[in-house]
Amino acid sequence: MSIIRLTTTIHCNIEVAFDLSRSIDLHIMSTKSTNEVAVAGVTSGLISLNESVTWEATHLGIRQQLTAKITIFERPFHFRDEMVKGAFDYFKHDHFFEAQSHTTIMTDVFEFTSPFGVVGKLFDRIFLTRYMTKFLVERNNTIKQIAESPDSYKFLHFDKNGVHGKQ
Repeated sequence: MSIIRLTTTIHCNIEVAFDLSRSIDLHIMSTKSTNEVAVAGVTSGLISLNESVTWEATHLGIRQQLTAKITIFERPFHFRDEMVKGAFDYFKHDHFFEAQSHTTIMTDVFEFTSPFGVVGKLFDRIFLTRYMTKFLVERNNTIKQIAESPDSYKFLHFDKNGVHGKQ
């Protein structure tokens, strides 16, 4: 199993960082390089506990689909998405949030295994870990950029009373 750990410091409150991290619309914006789109399940707005999304994207020149489900949801401190169906043999992605003064420390722990046994492990070690790290860094940089800008509200889907749509 391969594990990627990333820490990103974001100058915003913890609730904004948490909710932007589960925004389907922001995810789509952050993955333009792979033409990622949500094709089933929650396809817009904020994803929550026991909800799933099916992503379609081009990775390594291959158009593929991956379905992930939110299996842990402790707003605003932690949520986990896990692959239900897709190209990996296994993946789980934990998103942790910690408030510190006027900032939020966002930590990603992404665990994955490719199929094909020893060949898959070698592929993970030689190529896929670097590829996925770059993918996650780009996504986190987009979250940080939006969270620290006046545009964050566009991704938080407030209702008419000024409350987030789904908690």
